[in-house]
Amino acid sequence: METNFKSGFVAIVGRPNVGKSTLLNHILNQKVSIISPKPQTTRNQVRGIYTTDTEQIIFIDTPGIHKPKHQLGEFMNKESLSTFRDVELILWIVDATEDFGGGDEYLIKQFKDIETPIFLVVNKIDIVKNKQKLMENIIKYTESFEFTEVYYISALKGENTDKLLDAIKNYLEDGPMYYPADQVSDYPEQFIISELIREKVLYLTREEVPHSIAVVVDQMMQDEENPNLMNIHATIYVERQSQKKIIIGNRGEMIKNIGSLARKEIVMLLGQKIFLELWVKIEPDWRNKINQLRRMGYNLVK
Repeated sequence: METNFKSGFVAIVGRPNVGKSTLLNHILNQKVSIISPKPQTTRNQVRGIYTTDTEQIIFIDTPGIHKPKHQLGEFMNKESLSTFRDVELILWIVDATEDFGGGDEYLIKQFKDIETPIFLVVNKIDIVKNKQKLMENIIKYTESFEFTEVYYISALKGENTDKLLDAIKNYLEDGPMYYPADQVSDYPEQFIISELIREKVLYLTREEVPHSIAVVVDQMMQDEENPNLMNIHATIYVERQSQKKIIIGNRGEMIKNIGSLARKEIVMLLGQKIFLELWVKIEPDWRNKINQLRRMGYNLVK
C-alpha cells in the first residue's frame, strides 16, 4: 500500500427510485444493494466498499427520503438524514425524467444546515427525451442550492460514472484502509441473503404485493452430511392472508419461483451449493410495531 493512501465515506441520498442502488452496484461491479422498480426498496443504510491500490471509498446507500406513513418509514428517513454529517461527500441523486418538486425542496432544507460538499448527480440521462425541459429543471435545482459540482450520468449503462468516480477521489484525504481490500460490504451474509430474497418477491409479485414484505434468515448452517452444502431457512413476513396467498401462489408456484431466482444469486454470493427453504408468515401491521421491526433487523433507537 502506498504511503499517500486515501480513504473516506460518501453518502448516496435522494428520493425513492432515482437509481441510488443501481449506481452503487455499478461502481462496485457487484450487487450489494437490491434493486426494484418499486420505490423505497432500500430500507437500511447499505455500505459498499470500493478499494484500489491508492484509495478506499465507503459508499453508504441510504433509503429514499419520503413522507412516512408508518414507523418503518420514519426509521428509513432517519437512516438517510443521519449520514449527512458523518461523511466526506454527499451524492444527491435525482431522476432526470422527474420534475423538481416538494420532496426536493424538503431535502434541500436539510442540506442548508451542513458544510459537507454535495454533488448534484442527475441520473437516467439515457432516457431523457426533452433536453430543453431537463435543463430548465436543473436550473431550479441549482438556484435552490449551491452544489459543489454537477454530473449527468446513467447508472444503468455506466455513462459518465467514471468521471463521477474520479471527482469523488479528489475529495478524499489521507487515511487508513478501513476494510480488507477484498471486502465489498460490511453487512453479514445473512442480511444480504434476506435482501436478495426480498428483491425476488418484489420483482415477481409486481404491484400485487406492496412493501409490507420483510424477510428474515432464521437459520444458516453447513449440512451435517454434506460439508459442501449450506442449508438456509428464511421466513417471508406479510401483513395479510391475501398477501400470503399471492406469495405462495397457485399450487406453490410463486414461492417456488422466488426460491429459484434467489438461489441462483445466493450461490454466486457464497460460492457453494445451497438448500433454500422459504416459509411465509402473517404478522399484521408489523411496520408499526417497534419490537417486531427490531427483530427483523431494523436498528431503531428507543
